[in-house]
Amino acid sequence: MYLSLQAKHSFYFQRFAKHAMVWDIISYQVPIQHRGSKTGKDDHNNNNNNNSKQSLNHNFSTQNVRSLENKIIPPSTDTQILCSICERNDKLVTDPESGEVICSNCGMVLSDKVEDISRPEEVNNKRPRGAPTSLARYDMGLVTVIGKTNRDASGQKMDESMRSTMQRLRTWDSRIHIHSSSDRNLIQAFSELGILKDKLALSDAVVENTAYIYRKAQTRGLVRGRTTSGIMAAAIYVICREMETPWTLKDIAAATNIRRKVLAKAYRKLIVELDFKVPNTDPMKCIVKVANKANLSEKTKRQAICIMNDVTNNEISAGKDPMAIAATVLYVSCIKNGENIKQDNLSNSAGITGVTLRNRFKDLKNQLDLN
Repeated sequence: MYLSLQAKHSFYFQRFAKHAMVWDIISYQVPIQHRGSKTGKDDHNNNNNNNSKQSLNHNFSTQNVRSLENKIIPPSTDTQILCSICERNDKLVTDPESGEVICSNCGMVLSDKVEDISRPEEVNNKRPRGAPTSLARYDMGLVTVIGKTNRDASGQKMDESMRSTMQRLRTWDSRIHIHSSSDRNLIQAFSELGILKDKLALSDAVVENTAYIYRKAQTRGLVRGRTTSGIMAAAIYVICREMETPWTLKDIAAATNIRRKVLAKAYRKLIVELDFKVPNTDPMKCIVKVANKANLSEKTKRQAICIMNDVTNNEISAGKDPMAIAATVLYVSCIKNGENIKQDNLSNSAGITGVTLRNRFKDLKNQLDLN
């Protein structure tokens, strides 16, 4: 009694720099004889003769390799990212903190979600793995729900009694997920976080870090006795300061419809209780923001950046409002380039008063010897 065993021999080729794998599969039968079997010796000899006569010649020509590549490895259809303005892909820069792909030639933001390529075997695997986990969800994306398809495992429609039973199960399942006041608070807080993400154009990295800070504040009991929106807005401002996103306390207060005094109090509470080391705001980041609001030219922006370097090196900006310093530097740059702009327009774009702008201008004029 013989059993046939399918054996496979594989040959690996590497051609050019594509690292393509070409496999030449050849099968043959290996007979296996059980103990105690007295018959089948002739068949065994015949099989050995047939295997010896079988041709194992492999064609390693270039045409055969190419044909095997086309059969086994289809050509890649992935499209590279091109800049929509300059139509180039050799000047792309990836910011790992904000998760943005930026064209260094023209400054166009091509994408704000970078694919994680640290594990290429997981990137190439396109099998569905479920919804991604996120701290910005009350259940962190780990909860399971009962679907609403009303079909059984074989794809057939359920009868009326089974549909009503499944509906009751869905109701109880949704009630079981939210079983404490902290879960309800997280649902409300993260819904507001989603709204603020659209209003302030926050990146995914900022949203995830904000959710982490809010969860930490809730664990410490800092949310009790305070508004959920106030703590969430304060957490957003903390992350914006850490990631150098040019959003001021006044901008966040206007977006959240909260008084600046209340927001500043919640911000100081988070800093003290959670022991955060928030860096100072870089005035260089505020130049582009103020210049875009005031509709200034690109030449004025670049000259303002050069002047800001001198201000930072001379430590003139220490202890001053970054937006006021940025507006003053832009005002000096406008005067040098002959670009006419009113002080009120520039101060309104920076969110400061005209008196502050004139005082900072006097300081710069005296310390930098501006003519």
